Amino acid sequence: MDVPGRWKDLDNLLTRPGNIVGPGFEPDPALREFLHDSCRVLCVGAGGLGCELLKDLALSGFGQIDVIDMDTIDVSNLNRQFLFRLKDVGKPKAEVAATAITARVAGVQVTPHFCRIEEKPLDFYEQFHVIILGLDSLEARRYMNQVACSFLAFKEDGSPDMSTIKPVIDGGTEGFKGHARVILPGFSPCFECTLWLFPPQTKFPLCTLAETPRSPAHCIEYAHLIQWGQERQEEEFDADVEEHMRWVCDQATKRAAQFGIAGVTYQLTQGVVKNIIPAIASTNAIVAGACTLEALKLITVCSTGMNNYMMYVGTDGIYTHTVQYERDPACLICSTGVPLEAPASSTLQQVIDMLQADPRFEGKLQSPSVSCGSHNLYMRGVFEEETRPNLSKAMKALIGGTQAILQINDKKLVAPLRIRLSLTDADSEMAS
Repeated sequence: MDVPGRWKDLDNLLTRPGNIVGPGFEPDPALREFLHDSCRVLCVGAGGLGCELLKDLALSGFGQIDVIDMDTIDVSNLNRQFLFRLKDVGKPKAEVAATAITARVAGVQVTPHFCRIEEKPLDFYEQFHVIILGLDSLEARRYMNQVACSFLAFKEDGSPDMSTIKPVIDGGTEGFKGHARVILPGFSPCFECTLWLFPPQTKFPLCTLAETPRSPAHCIEYAHLIQWGQERQEEEFDADVEEHMRWVCDQATKRAAQFGIAGVTYQLTQGVVKNIIPAIASTNAIVAGACTLEALKLITVCSTGMNNYMMYVGTDGIYTHTVQYERDPACLICSTGVPLEAPASSTLQQVIDMLQADPRFEGKLQSPSVSCGSHNLYMRGVFEEETRPNLSKAMKALIGGTQAILQINDKKLVAPLRIRLSLTDADSEMAS
């Protein structure tokens, strides 16, 4: 922070009033000190978009940055992931990126975490003021969205508790297209609310894969979807395990040779299996710049923030458009509670059975525990013996009325699921 004139432009934003400042903005030199010394930012991903994000954050005054990534550096990364060099191949991306930024921008501390995002406990993510996603996986985005929304609490009137909001800024790129979005759980739509924005992945007919492959992708998918299950039945395929991916590539190469098809490579195998679209460095730079700017606006209120989704298209010229998407009031992740109606005579066991049979929760509930407020109604594990008698009791007696917010915990859930239970007397309603 002692380089003369380094932060002149940032000071112009933070120490002077203006016409585009956000609500409640107060010019103060202490804002830059907070950015550098106290504000904690987590960058999830250290790939093409992550490298740009780390560079932009460090050069925008953020001094305490963490980065988490489970991948190691491959030669194919070097054309766009500019923090890495040939000597770094095989090393963890997070660690090399952190070292590069710390060495390049004096006074900035970047802490690396070389692991899967699922390996970190919720309290790890809770310590950050803002989380920025530079991911290429839909599943990883959904996981981080659930993490951020798990901290959200609601007041008695149903409004979100401002102190529990964990802002998330999500960036994504596909070739010459990209997006940046701001997620404020409880106010703006979360990732799950707008899942429909993402088109379904391309699937090939199994008959084509098995009988008449015509492209390298057909051979790769055959090895991935058919051969793996036939030859390695006892193992679950994991696209993030290099040995698994190498095996698929080898088998696809052999099959391609049988049908006179050329072009199977390890890089293509990764792209087909993971549905990866080749990255464009300029797209990464533009989207990362937009994400970093939104982080700066969120923390300092030096300008009005995005509301709430920006898309970028650079295929024919340059085009950007901002859209205000709306929350889904029945969202499983960020709503005040997913509505569930049950007969007034229902027992706790019957309500649990209803939850497990509900198509909205398919694949999400295996061994649920149920609580209401501070009361444990039924808990798996050490409290199961104590709470098992509640399973046969009437739900109405357990919650002391006909409406309640239930918290559902399950090992398949990232965080508790909120259920807004309403007990209805179906017989009385039919009579009336």
